[in-house]
Amino acid sequence: MPVRPDGIILQIFPHFVINSFCGMFWAGVCAGKLFWGELCVNLGPPIFKIQLFNRFIMAYLFTPLAIRDVVLKNRIVVSPMCEYSALDGFAGDWHLVHLGSRAVGGAGLILTEATAVSPEGRISPQDLGIWKDEHIPALRKIVQFVRAQGSEIGVQLAHAGRKASTPAPWNGNKVLTQAEGGWEIVAPSPVPFNESYGTPVGLTIAGIRQVIADFQAAAHRAMQAGFKVVEIHGAHGYLVHQFLSPLSNHRKDEYGGSFENRVRLLLQIVEAVRTVWPAGYPLFVRLSVTDWVEGGWGEAECIRLAGLLKSRGVDVIDCSSGGLVPYAKIPVGPSYQVSFAKNIRSATGLLTGTVGMITSAVQAESILVSGQADLIFLARQMLRDPYFPLHAAAELGYQEIHWPVQYERAKKA
Repeated sequence: MPVRPDGIILQIFPHFVINSFCGMFWAGVCAGKLFWGELCVNLGPPIFKIQLFNRFIMAYLFTPLAIRDVVLKNRIVVSPMCEYSALDGFAGDWHLVHLGSRAVGGAGLILTEATAVSPEGRISPQDLGIWKDEHIPALRKIVQFVRAQGSEIGVQLAHAGRKASTPAPWNGNKVLTQAEGGWEIVAPSPVPFNESYGTPVGLTIAGIRQVIADFQAAAHRAMQAGFKVVEIHGAHGYLVHQFLSPLSNHRKDEYGGSFENRVRLLLQIVEAVRTVWPAGYPLFVRLSVTDWVEGGWGEAECIRLAGLLKSRGVDVIDCSSGGLVPYAKIPVGPSYQVSFAKNIRSATGLLTGTVGMITSAVQAESILVSGQADLIFLARQMLRDPYFPLHAAAELGYQEIHWPVQYERAKKA
């Protein structure tokens, strides 16, 4: 039997017909080759339709994944996406429907938006929060609904740093004054994101210790709310990423300068979270693998950091990029961040997730089958189609996915 690079036995599809006029599935082709299971067919032109005649098709996208004591029913993850719809950090009806509908749609894991560990850690006044115990009941209601649909749910813990105190994006792009409901912004160094954001206050050592304590307390509240996955947000130019990159971290103390000093905050946050987060529950970290700017944070340092995170109890690296500076030139395109997940996975043995411009079932399947990542994080595609997992199963010819009983009558044979 053919075997994936990680030892997973794959099924070859024994019956297939390439047909340029009719068929069940569109197949995206990269470099003139179609990757489907271990099958690699040289096709020539860039797009073909494929018809498969095998009722019992195994789709790797729909294989379960056990991480510690938590089992995800498939490899599809709803990526954290800010909704800017909370009041004083409280989850409301919008969050229940937004996250709940993706559970009804069949995702294996659903992550909340960036959830602030402190009021000053919010991107906007409308951000979701978990900085006080009063936030727990509304979050618990969402957790219970999502899990009742057979999906797992996690919370992304975040601090915005110098990108905090801004309005919801549809209301402009600037730092809010205190009169407008804003607050003082902090960062590793007094270096603004750009001229419209204002200059942050450099964190003191006491301030850094408070940030670590805030992440730890937020993880404890997450456990009380019933979450079984925590993701620490270390990407997209927010506070943790600001400490990692020499472009934003100009400190001269033990939190700045060398690689060891710049990664210190994240390592201390992970260690603090692990003291309160159950041993059987997974811990993810989202990282921007590169700043896409010369002299900034890059892939080699990120791989080195991933090894340190693994030794401290991190289970999954959620591989993204960019967000630190507005002048980065990012080569956005289909699967443009997949190589980061592949390289971290290969170098460290950690599970990795990939995100960014993944829009089809065939594209996601090929990433997994070729051993480039273990999880597929979907953001905008899940906004366009909350039922993407159900539709992806149909696209791949996978018959074993379970629709909600309320929707069974709409399932096509």
